[in-house]
Amino acid sequence: MELNLPTDKPWLRLPLIIAPFFLWGTAMVAMKGVIPDTAPFFLATMRLLPAGILVLFVALVMGRSFQISGRGWLWIGLFGLVDGAMFQGFLAQGLVRTGAGLGSVMIDSQPLAVALMARWLFQEQVGPLGWLGLAIGLAGISLLGLPDEWLISFFQGNFTLAELPQDGLMLLRLLFDQGEWLMLMAALSMAVGTILIRYVSREADPVVATGWHMVLGGLPLAGLSVLSEPSPWAGISLTGWGAIAYSTILGSALAYGIFFFLAAQGNLTSLSALTFLTPVFALLFGNLFLGEVLSPIQTLGVSFTIVSIYLINQREPLTRWGQNKWQLLNKPPVESKS
Repeated sequence: MELNLPTDKPWLRLPLIIAPFFLWGTAMVAMKGVIPDTAPFFLATMRLLPAGILVLFVALVMGRSFQISGRGWLWIGLFGLVDGAMFQGFLAQGLVRTGAGLGSVMIDSQPLAVALMARWLFQEQVGPLGWLGLAIGLAGISLLGLPDEWLISFFQGNFTLAELPQDGLMLLRLLFDQGEWLMLMAALSMAVGTILIRYVSREADPVVATGWHMVLGGLPLAGLSVLSEPSPWAGISLTGWGAIAYSTILGSALAYGIFFFLAAQGNLTSLSALTFLTPVFALLFGNLFLGEVLSPIQTLGVSFTIVSIYLINQREPLTRWGQNKWQLLNKPPVESKS
């Protein structure tokens, strides 16, 4: 059985392309809304395990191949640990300490790390626009991840190293008490997962591997929840269960399903160009439903980071466009025959 989506209808094509980013962004808001009534590891488990089972069921209905070699299981296990357990674990813990919109911006900065790792591992070209995007992104993440008091002191010329804790562990604890740094760890986990999927897809069907990595990644999170979070479901209201269901079914299973389908149809360039929409939707709906407001420094950091995401993802098309324009401008004029 093949999955057929009506991408040939223009009025449905754009909503389909935007849908994954809308679902991912709003799922962050849904998770943030319910997390005060539950516990982070339980929420991360609920985001992964049911979604993975659902993806595997859909893959079975679609007739995808479930044959996986021993090496394939090793890659899927590593993929599940990094992109499943670590990513969702850091994300859920980060949501306890920061807003959905700001957290989404930090997570979607992962193309910066992917570009650097792809340059190192696969000799992919970063290019001038890519390096510019990385520099802007580093500035944006610094504005988001460092305490506002430090940044204000720095810009006023009053910052000294004496303001930092002398104990390295105290410094790390101070930084990781801010959810932005946990979200940055989630972004790095997702970036490594993006690299790993290249190896995973050589050994297994990518849709089946996605489902299994969700299931395998959810198991250690479930174990952590059982050991450290007594009765995390007790305080969840009916609305809260609805938010969890939205994050699991729509924000994970459906969003990834649409994304992989469109990527298989050759829309990867269009999809990568719209990555910045995920934090935009998260910021918009976080403000609308949760009353989240950014400080001026955070707003500047968000702007820098979103611009950097766009530059890095679109560096090749933008470079080709610039080269074509330059060639047209420098083309010698055609002499008219008299």
